Amino acid sequence: MLGAIIGDVIGSRFEMINYAGNKTLDNYLSFPLFDEKCKATDDSVLTCAVAHALMRSAAEKTDPVFADMYKTYGRKHPLAGYGSGFMQWLDAEGYPEAMSYGNGAAMRVSPIGWFYDSLDEVLRIAELSAKPTHFHPEAVKGAQAIASGVFLARTGKDKETIKNYIEGKFGYDLDKTLDEIRPTYEFSSLSQDTVPPAIRAFLEGNSYENVIRMAISIGGDSDTIADMAGALAHAMYGIPEQICEDALEIVNRKTPDLYEVIEDFCAEYL
Repeated sequence: MLGAIIGDVIGSRFEMINYAGNKTLDNYLSFPLFDEKCKATDDSVLTCAVAHALMRSAAEKTDPVFADMYKTYGRKHPLAGYGSGFMQWLDAEGYPEAMSYGNGAAMRVSPIGWFYDSLDEVLRIAELSAKPTHFHPEAVKGAQAIASGVFLARTGKDKETIKNYIEGKFGYDLDKTLDEIRPTYEFSSLSQDTVPPAIRAFLEGNSYENVIRMAISIGGDSDTIADMAGALAHAMYGIPEQICEDALEIVNRKTPDLYEVIEDFCAEYL
């Protein structure tokens, strides 16, 4: 969870400037990770909604109910940067089925990989978390891929095992390198266009910070790609203390209610 939110905060200032001519790895090896433009976006808002739903389910000893949390958090933070489809769902009465295959389900799913102690439960609850707003199989697959990758990494599996599992279970091609991806990569918010590159950034990186830089170097939907890659990197490497402190200071100053959820979840489950 925390790794995803920090990736979102770091990536937030790059999303609209990561254009084709600026997508070389050298540009992203030494940039300052944080500045005043950094903030928690919709990725962080809805990750906290998932975490809150999970914590409430533990207290009530039931499966988590996600849809009302998405409505609550989304309406509390209406300018966080949601896609048009989610905005329509947010504004609608009740909980209409939404067949989106965007990356919104995958970007918010990481707490599930920390919360449950079996892979089967992680996969089941990741699907439940996706379907209120992202019922399309591609979106569900993306959410399950990130959640299961987090679970496998935090339970000690190495990258080759994680790669083989995700390729075998979900059919993603994870052999295409970032050097091959960058030159022609264009902005997309689709799950199938963003989840595999995010996982590839995790596979190529050698530390939490390096994974985030690799993810942002791809271009496109940078906050969300860094969110997903950061979720996996946190589970594998942990997060350097200074990066954590700097990111949480921004979250606490700009969105203190999210900071409280992060503190509560991390104290209990991370």
